[in-house]
Amino acid sequence: MIHTALDAGINIIDTADVYSGGESEEIVGKALEGRRDEVVLATKFGLAMGDDANRRGGSARWIRRAVEESLRRLDTDHIDLYQMHRPDPNTDIDETLAALSDLVRAGKVRAVGGSFFAPEETVEAQWTAERRGHRPLRTEQCPYSILTRGVENRVLPTARRYGMGVLTFGPLNSGWLSGRADPTTGHRNAGLGAKMFDLSQPGVRAKAEAVQKLTALATEAGLPLAHLALAFVRAHPAVTSVLIGPRHPEHLTDLLAGADAELDDDVLDRIDEIVAPGVDVNPDDFYIDPTPPITDKRLRRR
Repeated sequence: MIHTALDAGINIIDTADVYSGGESEEIVGKALEGRRDEVVLATKFGLAMGDDANRRGGSARWIRRAVEESLRRLDTDHIDLYQMHRPDPNTDIDETLAALSDLVRAGKVRAVGGSFFAPEETVEAQWTAERRGHRPLRTEQCPYSILTRGVENRVLPTARRYGMGVLTFGPLNSGWLSGRADPTTGHRNAGLGAKMFDLSQPGVRAKAEAVQKLTALATEAGLPLAHLALAFVRAHPAVTSVLIGPRHPEHLTDLLAGADAELDDDVLDRIDEIVAPGVDVNPDDFYIDPTPPITDKRLRRR
């Protein structure tokens, strides 16, 4: 899968320490043997790596240890883009940025970024970096698709204002925009993700209705729905990269076939009529913007 992607011209690979408890980084490291210099290698830190409370977050102590473990698993001497997987409310951003800046100066990391940062958190990080002499966040990673457009309100404009790159993921919205005859069936509709495909939920029914209209539009435009979905995300001027996550080689081959598809203004306007700009069709898909209810107990009384 990775070699097929590289041979086709894909030049960034994104992973994280927490994916399968580090196994993802190990697989990527093996796959890049002899081809490391062909890619921008991105990984992430910050989510819990086990039950130990010290193996998570944005403390300098954990960052120094986490990067060494990721370098070992990836079998490389440097990480091109090291991203904080989530903001850490328990650690001052000044401490986090100072530790990340040390990694850049040491040559272990080339650039640093954030993931799932709310606009105000990005602003605080950039303000702190400027005034304390730290390396700024150069990227933001966030979910973005035709069905989840909430980030258009503030997340994407904030990134553009600071000249940040934006790595988007989920362009097919967990398979809803894959073009499958019934997107509510498949490997994702079980366990914790089941409610995202439960048609008894109003938001899920709204998704199904939108997908039906988008499928018809894609047919009129002469594109498979998945290619329309990828082209839509790439069309936003704030978007730098569209991360895809195919499970099978044939899925990758199909997505690569639509890598050059472009949408004209008429098609983009018709998409806006189906899903309004800045709107997440299913409220349960809220990620960053608009602000969801406070579910993290640590944040309820600040």
